[in-house]
Amino acid sequence: MTKVEHSITIRGKELHNPLADTPANIESGKEAFSHYCVACHGLDGQNTGVPFADQMSPPVPPLSSPQVQTYADGQLYWVLENGIYPSGMPASKGILSDQELWSIVVYIRHLPPAGSLGEPAMYSGDNNSAACPPSAGQAP
Repeated sequence: MTKVEHSITIRGKELHNPLADTPANIESGKEAFSHYCVACHGLDGQNTGVPFADQMSPPVPPLSSPQVQTYADGQLYWVLENGIYPSGMPASKGILSDQELWSIVVYIRHLPPAGSLGEPAMYSGDNNSAACPPSAGQAP
């Protein structure tokens, strides 16, 4: 199935990421990722702290896995924009900008070690954790 996805069903192979692999673009991708992707992929993109990741059908793959990392950048962009039906991967077309999508691709290529960012606050129950700092004007 993975071979079919990589060569037939997941399009965008010809697209090239206009963003360079710079620390600023990685950080921008991490920020966009934290708003849209953490609920299913965890803060580190490796499902850390996501209680249902293994129970989905198909299971949510760690984004550091060869299954994901062997996609071309354009294919990752295409998946982010169009989703993968019926896997549960939603489309972000009209929600995220091209800049955000490409920056998420850069972040996916530079994921931190599994568990290094902690669990998403939505699952850990710790709204004051380092994994999800309080928003401006909110007491720590």
